[in-house]
Amino acid sequence: QVQLVESGGGLVQPGGSLTLSCVGSGHLFSIHTWAWYRQAPGQDREFVASILRNGGSPGYGNFVKGRFTMSKNDAGNTVYLRMTNLQPEDTATYYCHVRRSGPDTWGQGTQVTVSS
Repeated sequence: QVQLVESGGGLVQPGGSLTLSCVGSGHLFSIHTWAWYRQAPGQDREFVASILRNGGSPGYGNFVKGRFTMSKNDAGNTVYLRMTNLQPEDTATYYCHVRRSGPDTWGQGTQVTVSS
């Protein structure tokens, strides 16, 4: 099993920045891909970014437009989502997700609210 814990969400003004973290524990060797998704009230969950456990360039959703950067630490147990130039439409619960050899796993989510 894998457990994921997100942190770093909060309230930020338009144009501001936040960095989300997702710490994984358990059978991390079983992970193939780390990803971030988000879900706003009344909307479907939306892909934000992903990165392979073994490295390579991250992939991003079309709406990102260079504002977000996903990265991971050398230990391979934490991924980050650096978000800049945040706008009200970025308001959502952000979820960490892993695809693995076993059931996919989701974190509990961290709320990001962009408002003046």
